[in-house]
Amino acid sequence: MKTINQWLTEYGESHQNPTNKTVHWICVPLIFFSIVGLLYSIKLPFFSLGNMEGNVALIVLGLTLVYYFTLSKSLTVGLLLFTSLCVYLCYFIEQSGFAPLWQVSITVFILAWIGQFWGHKVEGKKPSFLKDLQFLMIGPAWLMSFIYQRLGIAI
Repeated sequence: MKTINQWLTEYGESHQNPTNKTVHWICVPLIFFSIVGLLYSIKLPFFSLGNMEGNVALIVLGLTLVYYFTLSKSLTVGLLLFTSLCVYLCYFIEQSGFAPLWQVSITVFILAWIGQFWGHKVEGKKPSFLKDLQFLMIGPAWLMSFIYQRLGIAI
């Protein structure tokens, strides 16, 4: 099994262009959020957390955090905070009545992926996930590693 540093280094190889990096700082969190939103929209009425009705996102995010934990306990803390923010935003959007969460999520998902592919066109390299689907999970950790580096926190 690759270490977190091996994953991050390999992911970074196709993310050198400053424009592509900027696009990723915007689009990776949006894609993560949109997937959370889509999964959050699938309700599981047999359990709830306080005012929040149970949903598939809570289960999938739990498993996702276990995956991150196997790679880096430290990064898992930051990703847990970001994940919690995504869940809260889903709850807020759902409660606001602004638009159905699934519609917001699909719109964000499509627009963010358009941005991602444009960024890779600028980069001149294929997205990493075309080589290995696990890179879809590494993108958020890659961004979080930069935040940790800036704050002087070891990954």
